[in-house]
Amino acid sequence: MPQPGTARRIPPTGINLFQLIYRLRDDYIRRMGRQPLNLSLGNPDTIPPPAIRERMAAFGARPDYAFHTYGEDNNLNGFAEGMVRSHGGLDLAGLAHCKALPIAGIKTASAILPLACALHRRRDTFTVVTNAPAYDIVDRWTSEYLGARRVTWPLISADNMTLRLERLEEALERAGKPQVDVIFTIRPGNPAAVGAEEADWRALIEYCIPRRIRLVNDGAYATLATGGHVPLARIAAQYPELEWLELYSVSKSFSHPGARLGALVGSVDFVDDFNMIKGNTDSGPVPWVMAAYGDLFQDEPLAQSILADFRRLYAARLAWLVPALETAGLRPACRTTAGFFTLWRVPRRVLGQEVAAVAREQSIPVHEAFNRLVIAETGIVGVHFRGPAAPGRGDKGGSGGSGDEGEPLVRYAACTDVLAPDFQARLQRELERLRPEY
Repeated sequence: MPQPGTARRIPPTGINLFQLIYRLRDDYIRRMGRQPLNLSLGNPDTIPPPAIRERMAAFGARPDYAFHTYGEDNNLNGFAEGMVRSHGGLDLAGLAHCKALPIAGIKTASAILPLACALHRRRDTFTVVTNAPAYDIVDRWTSEYLGARRVTWPLISADNMTLRLERLEEALERAGKPQVDVIFTIRPGNPAAVGAEEADWRALIEYCIPRRIRLVNDGAYATLATGGHVPLARIAAQYPELEWLELYSVSKSFSHPGARLGALVGSVDFVDDFNMIKGNTDSGPVPWVMAAYGDLFQDEPLAQSILADFRRLYAARLAWLVPALETAGLRPACRTTAGFFTLWRVPRRVLGQEVAAVAREQSIPVHEAFNRLVIAETGIVGVHFRGPAAPGRGDKGGSGGSGDEGEPLVRYAACTDVLAPDFQARLQRELERLRPEY
C-alpha cells in the first residue's frame, strides 16, 4: 500500500499562503498552550447586524420556489443593481452599455476571469497583468493552473504602493512588450490597503482602450475606504468603448464572508462573456440570501448606515494599531487608507537576530523567516508577502536579501479586537521585545 503523500499529483510547495499561516498559528498554540496575538486574519471577526440577519430569516422561511432553487444569474429583488449602487456609487439606470450580475463571491469569480477573456482559445500567447504584492488568485490560476503568461506590475513602497503607469510600462518593456489581454488590479489593495483615485483610473483606462486590453478591479474593500479612493465603476462607465469589470462582495463590507455573495458590473459584452463561463462553473449565490440583501438595498439610507458602522469600527482599530506598531520601530510600506490591513517593511534585525541569517539557515525567503521568527518568539501572527524590488534598486526592504528576492513585507490586520485592554497590554509587551533594526 502506498504511503500517504506518495500519490500526490500537485507539489506541496503550492500550499495556499493562508493555510501555512494557520499551521504556524497552530504550532504556537501547541507549544505555548495559549492563543496567539492573531493579526493575520483577513476575514472580519464580527457578524452582520440584525437588520440583515432578520431579512435572511424572513426570506429563508418563505415558500417561494425562487428562494430555494438554483440561483444561477437570477437577480432577486434587484440585488445586483443595489450592490453596484451602494458599493460602486453607480446608478445603472439609463446606462445601456453597462450591466450587473450576481456572483457567488469574488474568489471563484476571479479564478474564471481569464477564461472569460478566452484564455483557453490561445493559451500560448495569452497575457495577464497583475500587481505584486497581492493576494493574487488570478496569477495562480493564469500562470500555474491554466498555463498562460503573467506579467507583474510592481507596487513599490517608495510609491506608497499606488498604481504607477510608468511601472507597468517598464514591466512590459522588460517582458518583451507582449500583447496584454487583461489587467487585473485590487483597489483598495490586499495587502497594501491603498485605493485608486480618479486620475489613476483615467490614465489606465486611456492606456487600455487603444490596445483593446480588458480592465478588471477587485473592489472587495471599496466601502471600507476612509478617503482617497474612487471605485473603478464610477469612472469606467464614462467610457462606452472600454471593456471592463469591477467586483464587489458582502464578505468585507457587511462582515459576511459566509454568505458567498457579491456582484460584478461592467461593459455588456464582458459581463456576458463572464456569465457564459460562470454558467459552466457554479449555480450562483444562495437565492434567499441574495433576496435579503436586495431588500436591504431598497432602503439605501439603512444600507449606507450599516456600511458606515463597519468603516468606523476598522478606522478606530487602525487608529490604535498603526501607532503601536510604529512606536515599536516597524516602518510602514504604505499608508492604510482603506480596509483593515497594515503593511510593513521587514527589518534587517529583529529579536536580536539577523533575519537574513535565519532565512539562510532554514532555506526560506527573508519575509517568511521574519514572520516565522516573530510568531514563534512572541505569538504575533502576521502574513508575509514578497513585493518586487524597484527596477535598478535591488532589495530596499532593509533585510539584507538579494536584489532578485524583492521587497520583504509583513501584513498585520485589525480583524481582531485590538481595542480590548488585555489584548493591547499583551501586544505592547511583545512589541517591546522586537527591537527592529533596518
